[in-house]
Parts: sequence; structure tokens; C-alpha cells
Amino acid sequence: MNFEQAKKLLESKGQTQLLRYYDELDEAGKAKLLAAIENINWEFEDALKNPVDLSGKDRDIRPIAGLRLADIAKRKSEYEAIGVEAIKAGKVAAVLLAGGMGTRLGVDGPKGAYNIGITKPLYIFEQQMRNLAEVNEKCGVRVPLYIMTSDKNHDQTTSFWKEHNYFGYPETEVKFFKQDMAPAVDYNGKIFLETKDTPALSPNGNGGWFNSLCRAGLQKDLHEKGVEWLNIYAVDNVLQRIADPVFVGATIDAGVNCGAKVICKTEPKEKVGVICMDGDKPDIIEYYELTEEMANQRDEDGNLSYCYGAIMNYLFRLSTLEKIVEQKIPVHIVEKKIECLCEDGVTRKPEKENGKKFETLAVDLIKPMGSILPFEVVREKEFAPIKNKTGVDSVESARELLKGNGVEL
Repeated sequence: MNFEQAKKLLESKGQTQLLRYYDELDEAGKAKLLAAIENINWEFEDALKNPVDLSGKDRDIRPIAGLRLADIAKRKSEYEAIGVEAIKAGKVAAVLLAGGMGTRLGVDGPKGAYNIGITKPLYIFEQQMRNLAEVNEKCGVRVPLYIMTSDKNHDQTTSFWKEHNYFGYPETEVKFFKQDMAPAVDYNGKIFLETKDTPALSPNGNGGWFNSLCRAGLQKDLHEKGVEWLNIYAVDNVLQRIADPVFVGATIDAGVNCGAKVICKTEPKEKVGVICMDGDKPDIIEYYELTEEMANQRDEDGNLSYCYGAIMNYLFRLSTLEKIVEQKIPVHIVEKKIECLCEDGVTRKPEKENGKKFETLAVDLIKPMGSILPFEVVREKEFAPIKNKTGVDSVESARELLKGNGVEL
């Protein structure tokens, strides 16, 4: 794309502010800006013009059946045998969603590279790979691993894994791919400049992980390996049990298109997304979308009817993902503090929200999948999220949970 082409495109979009500093740039800077403009994903325009109603007011929300701990215990050996067989046959792959930065933890780098050790280094990536290594040892194979990064952390992430010898995996068996980026805009829909030669972009959320994987050419790799199930998991939970044979076996046995590891809510208003039915399709609704009556509703055994809190560990049937890949999922428009180029030519992060970002969420893939098995896990053994440096869901709380599971820090 040359300057005249970029100018014509931006005039048609009402975004000519992106060329404001073009004449001040050197040749490399001009080329960088033109390439960035050429690669802008303009889907955000439709999201702004036709925002999706995410209020849930027209939903037909009902409780969903799932597997509780007692149910799982009764058939554990059976489920495990099914899962081990599938993993040994190469039918299960793991997908780590690791596009985030450790900003809230006070570090400028990939969140997964954060050191949670006390007396010795122990990185989030490392602890999760230890968990996966247990499955590999049990099954006698290596579960294929795909890692989603972002433009913000890709180089740092790949370098970190290389420095640590891929945590026991051969380099050829770890595949990296970048998630898509979306422009960040002001309240008038104008795309910010991050620097004079760079439009402000941010990762478009984890909902587009499969599209990004396919665009990276990895769909072919999955088929060549004979993969039928993808276990996606979040980077911020250091107790994630990845490619858990019991979970895999139960999901396959249930004949559904998706499995979801869940914790059962401790009280009606616990702040977790809840798996439920919306009409004849499974869905996940936020805790604040439950009415007072729904939040407190109990079944005949006295358990909360809406009890299954999702922990971002899902097993997706690949063939179904491929059927729905072209379906649009909701775009969440989120107000954020967006670092941008100010009028004085200096890039700063504002003290309050100054614009909007566009994100898709992995949970919004649940409904198109058509069927799901909520699979309960023991909270203290599989749920130690690290979102903050201190307090609730923090490095501190995760360390205590790790210690309780016998992990030396």
C-alpha cells in the first residue's frame, strides 16, 4: 500500500488522523505506518454501528445437568481408560491462551513468564507444564501443544520458552500462533495512534483463538496428527490440569461437542460465569446476569440450581469447531484506559477511561457448539487464578494453594 492508497482508504473510513504525522517520519517509519494501515481489521466498525445486545433480557435461562464429584468418582476408572486411550492415539491437543501481559502483576512481559517462586524460580508456564508432564508420563506420549501469543508479547514469549528448553518438549512439538488484533478507538470511533508510526491496537480477546490458529496454518497440522479434541486453557491458573484423562474420557463418553471444567459455587453471588441452558443450547452467563431468584434457586437436594462456575478449561470437538468457524460470535465493546499519542507528541496512559476496545470471549463459543458437559473439579486442587499481585485471586493466594498441593516454592 502506498501513501495515496492509504489516504483514499482512510478518507472513506473517516480515519485520516492516522496520517497526521506522516510527513515527519523517516522512510522506515512511513513504510511501517502504511503496512499497519493496510492490515487494520475494520470489523470494529460493524460492532460500533450494530452493538450486540448482551443484556440477556430475551434469554430463556434454565439450569443445566452436569457431572458432580460423586458422579465422577463412581466411574472414574472407566472415564480415565477412555481418556488415556484417546490421548495415546494422538486425538487430544492442548491450546494455551497466553496473549496477556503481566501488567497487573507489576511486570512488563508475558504473564506466563511471571516468577511465582519464593526460594527458587518457578514460572507460571513452568508450573502448568509440570501438570501436563504428569499426563504425558501416564499416557506414554506427548500431548501436542499450541500456544497463542499476541503482537504485544510474541517475541518475548517465544524467547522465554526457548531459553527454558520448552519445559521438556522438543522445539518442533510446540507451535506458536498470534491472536488477532483490533484497533482501539476514542469515544467518536476514531482509531488512536500509539506512536507517530503505529495505530493503537490491542489483542481482540480469546474468543478468536480457533480462527487465529487456522489463519496461522495450524489446522493442517492438527489433521496430520489425527487430533480430534482441543483442550484450551488460560495462562493465569497455575493448578490447571491439562488434557486430564478423566475429563477427556467423560466428555467423549457423554457424546457432547464440548466439555467444561467447573467449580461449584460456594454461595449464590460468587463472581464466576455460570454454565446454564438458554433454550435448547448451552451458554455461560455472568454472575450479575442472574436474578436474585435464580441465584438463590436450589434443586431437590438443596444444591444451588445455577452452581457450575466455569474456570476457563474447555475441551472442544475439532470437527464441530470447523463447522462453526465462520459463525460470528458477539463482540464485547469495553471501555479502557488506552495508551495513546497525546497532542504534545508524547505517548501516555491516561488516568481514566478514554476509549473503547473490542474483544471476543471464548465463552461465547459454547452456544454454537450445541452441547456441553459441565465437569466438576475440586476447587483447591484445580483453581488457583493469578489476576492480582495481592489479595483475592493473586500471587499470594495461588502460592498458598500450590503449597497445599505439595508444590515446593
